[in-house]
Amino acid sequence: MLRLFNTLLLACWCFLIPTNSLQAKEIELPLLGDSSSGIVSKQQEYQLGRTWLKVFRSRVREYDDPLMQLYFEELIYNLAVFSDLEDPDLELVIIKNPTMNAFAVPGGIVGIHTGLFAFAENEDQMVSVLAHELAHLSQRHFARGLEAQRASTMVSLAGLLAGLVVAATVGGDAGLAAMSASQAYASNSRLKYSRSNEQEADRIGLQTMERSGRDPSAAGDMFETLLMKTRYSGSRVPEFLLTHPVTEKRIADARGRAMGSAMRHYLDQPDYYLMRARAIVSMDTSNKDSITKFQSELDSNTLRPDAANYGLVLAYMNSGQLKKAERLISALLKKHPRQIAYQYTDLELNLAQENYSTALFKIDRLLTLTPNNYPLMAIESEILWQDHQYEKSAEVLTTLTRSRPEDPMLWYRLAEVRGLAGNISGVHEARAEYFILVGAFDLAREQLGLAGKLLTADFKRSSIVSQRLRDVVSMEEKAKRL
Repeated sequence: MLRLFNTLLLACWCFLIPTNSLQAKEIELPLLGDSSSGIVSKQQEYQLGRTWLKVFRSRVREYDDPLMQLYFEELIYNLAVFSDLEDPDLELVIIKNPTMNAFAVPGGIVGIHTGLFAFAENEDQMVSVLAHELAHLSQRHFARGLEAQRASTMVSLAGLLAGLVVAATVGGDAGLAAMSASQAYASNSRLKYSRSNEQEADRIGLQTMERSGRDPSAAGDMFETLLMKTRYSGSRVPEFLLTHPVTEKRIADARGRAMGSAMRHYLDQPDYYLMRARAIVSMDTSNKDSITKFQSELDSNTLRPDAANYGLVLAYMNSGQLKKAERLISALLKKHPRQIAYQYTDLELNLAQENYSTALFKIDRLLTLTPNNYPLMAIESEILWQDHQYEKSAEVLTTLTRSRPEDPMLWYRLAEVRGLAGNISGVHEARAEYFILVGAFDLAREQLGLAGKLLTADFKRSSIVSQRLRDVVSMEEKAKRL
């Protein structure tokens, strides 16, 4: 697995700079399983996916928005309950990028670009994309394709990483070109199997939507949006090079399967439109554009005035028009006092106004009602940080890392605030955890070594650091054996 890890890093680097065509023989990848063992085991698949995630995180910065993270986690875990996943141990990756993209990687990794919000007209359309990706995972399409085309599948996985890195950091066309180069190594039989996978994921995804009480016809609507985008993009890429090929037949199939549920009434989800407004404001390059966009919606008597007003609040905040933002968010809170998005943004506004005492008073009250709420605790740590209450901020972040130990940004923030609090050994410990999550095991060992030298007089903490150092060594050894 360590060789695979290095190869994946090399693949990213190769696709991020101009280079000649990469030959398959230049990539040395370990073979997971063999002809006698059939497919890769679930444990190997999990380890492979988590290694992939470490490499991805080392190259791509995730979108750091606790509110949206919680929204998607609740959405996808609720959906997973109705899926065919035996063990829904999922890891969600959100990328702030205007391209319409989502992906699933072996080991329970699901990635989402915020650009999906610009195309999904409602939550069920967004869910149709997530259900499709969960179907790829539940049906273990990577493992099932590995036996038939082992070498090209491994090359394709490295290329997938490179393509997704480019797509997330540069743009969709460049990322598609990288993924296309990787897929060029696949044989015709693998291509056909890939299309078969897509058909199966469509079918299983629709079943998941039906079981979860979602509108299956939303899948056809979303496919139609995808098709329209490729039609009018000006340079349509050949269908066989797309990771999710969309045709009129695929749309018709999706609509045909959903016909039995067409007469049912499905509730609209207001939270979706608030997150959509949040994503749109974050992607807009101009605050003026955001203000114009949401004001135009209100002027045209939109059916969702609360979401439009919420978008205005965020745009006004970003442009420094804090008084206007305050008036709007107060009105929204008066109308919906329990809406977490309004509560959170009200605190964001207090933070922007440097009104820390008021914000902390509000947080204490809200956390009494909803203890251990991730977004509220995350913004509490930020407010304490900005108020120079570094030790208290570190306490909140330490609590969060216990419940969310796989979040690298929490460890990154914890290292920063511990440094400001003067806890130098704690800085090294937090940095080590961050480096572990981005796959830099050598740097993690270095940080733990530095922490250990500072803790020689503290037997308990020194023992914890020594054990963690042994854990890192064990991680590397397991990687080598995979």
